[in-house]
Amino acid sequence: IILGNQPVIFPHVASVQPCLWVSGKHNDLEELGVDTYHHTLFEILGNWSFGDYFKQEAIHWAWELLTEEYKLPTDCLYVTIFAGDTADGLQQDHEAIAIWANYLPKERILPFSKKDNFWEMGEQGPCGPCSEIHIDIRSEAERKAVPAAHLVNRDHPQVIEIWNLDFMQYNRLVSGKLVDLPHKHIDTGMGFERLAMVLQGKTSNYDTDVFTPLIEKLEILSGKNYNQNPTIDVAMRVIVDHVRAVVFSIADGQPPSNTKAGYVIRRILRRAIRYGYSHLEIQQPFMHKLVAVLVEQVAGVYPNLTMQQHYIEQLLSQLDQTKICHGVIDGQVAFELYDTHGFPLDLTLLIAKEQGLTIDEVGFQQALQQQKLRSQKDAATTQGDWQIVQKETHPCFVGYDQCIVTTSIVQWRTIANKRGKGGGQVADVGCMVSNNESIPIVDVQKEHELIVHTIPQLPTHLTGCIEARVDKVQRTLTANNHTATHLLQAALEAVLGDHVNQKGSFVTPTVLRFDFAHPTKLSLAQLHEVEAMVNQKIRENIPCVEQRTVPLDTAKAMGAQALFGEKYSADVRVITFDPNFSIELCGGTHVKTTGQIGFFKLLSETAVGTGIRRIEAITASSAKAFVTNQCTTLAAITTLLKQPKNVIKAVETLVYEINQLQKQVTAYQAKAIQQVADELQCHLEQINDIYLLVQEVQVPHATALRQIVFQYKAHYDKIFIVLAAKLADKAEIAMFVSDVLWQSDTKHAHDWIQSLAPLIGGSGGGQPFFATAGGNTPEGIKEVLKAAKELL
Repeated sequence: IILGNQPVIFPHVASVQPCLWVSGKHNDLEELGVDTYHHTLFEILGNWSFGDYFKQEAIHWAWELLTEEYKLPTDCLYVTIFAGDTADGLQQDHEAIAIWANYLPKERILPFSKKDNFWEMGEQGPCGPCSEIHIDIRSEAERKAVPAAHLVNRDHPQVIEIWNLDFMQYNRLVSGKLVDLPHKHIDTGMGFERLAMVLQGKTSNYDTDVFTPLIEKLEILSGKNYNQNPTIDVAMRVIVDHVRAVVFSIADGQPPSNTKAGYVIRRILRRAIRYGYSHLEIQQPFMHKLVAVLVEQVAGVYPNLTMQQHYIEQLLSQLDQTKICHGVIDGQVAFELYDTHGFPLDLTLLIAKEQGLTIDEVGFQQALQQQKLRSQKDAATTQGDWQIVQKETHPCFVGYDQCIVTTSIVQWRTIANKRGKGGGQVADVGCMVSNNESIPIVDVQKEHELIVHTIPQLPTHLTGCIEARVDKVQRTLTANNHTATHLLQAALEAVLGDHVNQKGSFVTPTVLRFDFAHPTKLSLAQLHEVEAMVNQKIRENIPCVEQRTVPLDTAKAMGAQALFGEKYSADVRVITFDPNFSIELCGGTHVKTTGQIGFFKLLSETAVGTGIRRIEAITASSAKAFVTNQCTTLAAITTLLKQPKNVIKAVETLVYEINQLQKQVTAYQAKAIQQVADELQCHLEQINDIYLLVQEVQVPHATALRQIVFQYKAHYDKIFIVLAAKLADKAEIAMFVSDVLWQSDTKHAHDWIQSLAPLIGGSGGGQPFFATAGGNTPEGIKEVLKAAKELL
């Protein structure tokens, strides 16, 4: 268990596995009020026994962990047990009571009904009584005033359940009858966030280091402080909780969508965004800026999150790149969000509306129709009729044995679509030579037993002999990669199990790609083992055994594996590299011995669908170039670090120091920004009941202008603010106008900022109440401030 990035030993456990749960109250999750807000994601820690131990051991080890390892005060612990149920004919769980009596007094062992203390997986199946462990974290005075025994299971925020021990001892039949299971099992669930709260001495999950880094980042993004306003507090809690749910779900392969589980994620995302805009007044996309904080928190615990950080940030920040013209998001951009990134139109519409924008829906529909037409065009095969050159010929494929052959054209036609050689291998390339005329062959395909070559133009003379030449270099490189896919599949089966079925492959001269069935991401150790096994088989220099006309049933009896999606005739070609290692049905080209491959290097392992993984790798010269480049890079890093004995340790130290310095810089910047905000009080002017703040300031970054603006906005109902700053060689402007100072039919901040922006050689825009501008002429700041005062 990881608590505050510190490992804690969990004793006597068959297995430990963190599980993420997403829950919702109803379909209108985003409409829940402030007072009824609850978690959308929580993490379960647990241990299981499948017939190895039961109540005695589970209760003893739970008590040992909580009181001896975690040092929880024994006088604050309470447990609940099953009180029995007459309908099911079940008595009170006397066994659990007797065991708990060894650790707790009778008054802290509390019986509860089936509703609270009987676990069932459904209407039928394994079930049984459970025992919950609760802790009282109230003040001493509160504990003396009201015994916690009266507050257990009463939703008191400081008398909480932290662990549930499920005793699976019955099986519920379809009839509803309970029968004893032949073996007794244990299933426990501990709330990670609650445990962290208790161990860190907090009274709220959000005050633990599970959430505080995210809240601190949100304070910076919003310019608002936590623990000062109940509405702001709840908004921040909603956002940091929801971002965890969304980010973990995306990392596990479930992005926001408009169906099923993706719909839940979309609504959670939408709700978090709305809280940011509505309650924190964040007017720019912000969720993606929290991802890095979360990734840093769980680095090493959830490596899948670290690997997908860029993708998740990109997915959450799509509206940052929207093209906005006069408050309208371009329809083509909205379509790209939908088509490329899976962002449904209604979600884009909602977010745009909350930013005071609209979407060109006509343009969206036009882009959608154009995409459909492209898809139809791509799917269609356009080809001419065959033009016969020679009659009564019997063409055959001789490419396995010869790379140069004298032949002739039998027939030709125009054709638009092309396919490669069997087994996921791209076709050979080469040329045909006729009468000193050389024409490139860009593809080869097999169609109805005909070998069809694709060329960009017909030769001048269609009759007579031509010489067909295969590009030997490209073929050799492709063969290296193709054989490597066979070795890779065999290695994956050896390491992961027989469930590893090929789901597709793509082999080129430069890279190989292999898709296979496997439910989870491969660990680093597994990847290393697979790579090492493939290279071991390469070094063994195993000869390729090719059998070309093997009856299909015979090949299957040999253990030959078929390729995904491939159709086979009665007689097949079998490729074997050691009958005890790799036997496959295959129509592609291969090396004569595995040693020719030289070296195999894994590049990546990713998910491409539910239960389907993808590996990309390189061999031969590409692998050598990759390793050489890596060594060169490492040598350069070593030199920059002044030749440390342990390069990894040196880099880790450097990264740590940079992170610490960055935290210091952020803290210094926050203090500097606040100092500027405080000093601006003396520049605040009052005209009747309206306050005016027009000033040039020195700030570390453009975001600081916004932070200062919204600080003043929160304290003055009628205020007009224009702040300008010179940052490097550029000028930045931020403008805020209170709602009461503009009407829907008059000019507002968006219009005014556009009139000021040319003075600094730039452009700007925004919303009616807040707008920004940037330009390359900081000398124009004085003119901006002068013009701004005249606006009011």
